Amino acid sequence: MSTYIDPAHPNRHDPYTDIPDVVIRYLKYLETILNRSPRTVNAYYIDLRGFFRFLLGFRTHADTPSNELDVHELDLAFVRAITQEEIYEYLYYLTNECANKPAARARKLAAVKGLFRYLVRKENLLTYDPAEDISTPSIKRALPKYLSLEESLELLNNIQSDFFERDYCIITLFLNCGMRLTELVTIDLSDFKEDTIRIVGKGNKERLVYLNNACKEALRRYCDARAALPNLTDKKALFVSARTGKRLSNRRVEQIVERCLKTAGLSGRGYSPHKLRHTAATLMYRHGNVDMLALKEILGHEHVSTTEIYTHINTQQLKDAVSSSPLSRVKAAMVHRSDKELPEHQEESNLENLDDNAKGTESEET
Repeated sequence: MSTYIDPAHPNRHDPYTDIPDVVIRYLKYLETILNRSPRTVNAYYIDLRGFFRFLLGFRTHADTPSNELDVHELDLAFVRAITQEEIYEYLYYLTNECANKPAARARKLAAVKGLFRYLVRKENLLTYDPAEDISTPSIKRALPKYLSLEESLELLNNIQSDFFERDYCIITLFLNCGMRLTELVTIDLSDFKEDTIRIVGKGNKERLVYLNNACKEALRRYCDARAALPNLTDKKALFVSARTGKRLSNRRVEQIVERCLKTAGLSGRGYSPHKLRHTAATLMYRHGNVDMLALKEILGHEHVSTTEIYTHINTQQLKDAVSSSPLSRVKAAMVHRSDKELPEHQEESNLENLDDNAKGTESEET
């Protein structure tokens, strides 16, 4: 198995059985002490399992594909023998064999670094941290991709679904509240109070987001349709399947968004539930004059520096800034005489003057 997360219970996972014991203890530490979400812990599990599978194959020169290697019996002696050079070999493998981008390599290295810090500082099982001095791959900071206001309206006006009320409500919440996919999937009916919704974000951090009129109306219509379902089995979950009555999985919501984008003529452009989150933030910033601190709270960012990426996407501000230059309206003067019309000796004189001017400039700059 590549994951132990149960779609029906996204906040739980089965016991990890195919990784070394020291890694299992580290994952328990992440979940119980650092309060990392089950999905975050599961991501660390996948990355660390891949790391140990690589090391076992690298040391034994095994012909078996790495994803078939059994690493659960690797002991502490194996871990203590890990060197900095082997970690560099792992990063090289991720780059050249797996074609991992810098962001993926940085994430996997973070899992390795976290494990060794834990073994050195918390369990005192190691005296040397081979990953400590390894630099994280530099990541290109890309601007968020988002739908324009016109595209957002096109999406809302062209939803076609067998459960229209539910799917319209999902898109409306994404576009107005800027929540993450997992945040939307895990919403319970009890999370609503008056005109607010309680959202549990990364690290199980809670925040309250106010609902505007569009959200409240979409929720009212959906809840009426939800109450009429004949086989409602998950009575706590907000978004459920019309067929099974159970909570929707992350993948099912992704499929709903994909279908809605397709019917609106917006498929094939790289849009996703997370891009709808970017859209909500962008529209609030560009059209609602929302300041960074308020937007930070709405999105559930830990640091305002994360939110500040949305200050770089107001293209109208950039256009106005360039247009405000005092030189923006200067036009080239008409040239009344071409170089070819100059006498030969005057052309040479001009070239000499240019050389002298260049030398003077170099002297001043030096």
